[in-house]
Parts: sequence; structure tokens; C-alpha cells
Amino acid sequence: MTGSDDTTPRHERVERHATPGPRNSLAHWTAARNPLRVAINYVVVWLVRISPSLTLKRWLLRRIGVTVGEGVSWGLEATPDVFWPDLITVEADAIVGYDATILCHEFLYEEYRTGEVVVGERAMIGAGAIVLPGVEIGAGARVAANSLVTRDVPPGTTVAGVPAEPMGEPAGDGPTDERPD
Repeated sequence: MTGSDDTTPRHERVERHATPGPRNSLAHWTAARNPLRVAINYVVVWLVRISPSLTLKRWLLRRIGVTVGEGVSWGLEATPDVFWPDLITVEADAIVGYDATILCHEFLYEEYRTGEVVVGERAMIGAGAIVLPGVEIGAGARVAANSLVTRDVPPGTTVAGVPAEPMGEPAGDGPTDERPD
């Protein structure tokens, strides 16, 4: 996977930022990100969510800082992080399914956290799945629909559930569909 070894938990890759004042970190979001930048990101994300054109989606995502590889397919209603889209990398030919969400931030009570999310080449994120900050999804990995990805997904692995856990055998290591002659 890109950027770390497989033993580094996502929490060690997530940067912590102290929150000033007595309120929770979301109450202080304007100190974390420029409100105009977030407003522009929101409008662009809205357009990405409703556009049927994959070419337009890739172009728009790049305008707000998402690193988007060639041939990426971004499903209808799929949502990149509105505050920190520049922390998302989606490598070539990956699929982000219908209504999936990629988050690069967590607003908590005494701090907020940010972390890069990397979706490897030819990986797939199923419909309605949520990927948390700091997660890396390896090349050819698959995230089942409606899963919550709280940990890295090794290349070629299929994960499912809340939280997402590996299931079955990695691609290429199991029995084949070939029939004997």
C-alpha cells in the first residue's frame, strides 16, 4: 500500500489538532478551514454527487484537490470529504460506489483529527460504504456495500460489515471457476 507499511494503524497516521476554547471542535471549524474554501468545496461536491458524467466528476474532484487517477469511476451521490478533499487519493481504475463517503476528518470534543485516505489501483468501494480518515485501501481490494472501514484493507482483500472485517480468500488465492476437461 502507498505511504506506510501494513502494520501502521490508521490512528498513528491521523494528525491531531487541539481545539481552542470550551466547546467541541465542530463549533470551531472556521478556525480549522477557511469558510469560503469549504463553501466552494461544498458546491463542487454537490455537482460531483449529481453529475452522471465520469469525466466531469474527475475534473471537478481535481479542482478541489482530490488526487484522481485515470479511469476512476465515481458513483452518483458518492461524497468526498468537504473540509479536506485534498487528503484523498483515488488511484487508476478504482471505483467509488453509489452513496459511498470518504472522510478525512473527525471533529471530536477536545480535538479534531485529519488523515489521508488512499484508494489503491482497481480497488472498489461499495454503495453506501464509509471510509474513515487515515485508511488505506490496497490495490484490487473490495469494500462491500454499507461497510464502515476503520482499518486499512490489504491489497486484494474483500472486507464487509460494521466495522469492516476481511471475508473469504484474497483474489487469486482461492479455487478457480475452471471446469475439468
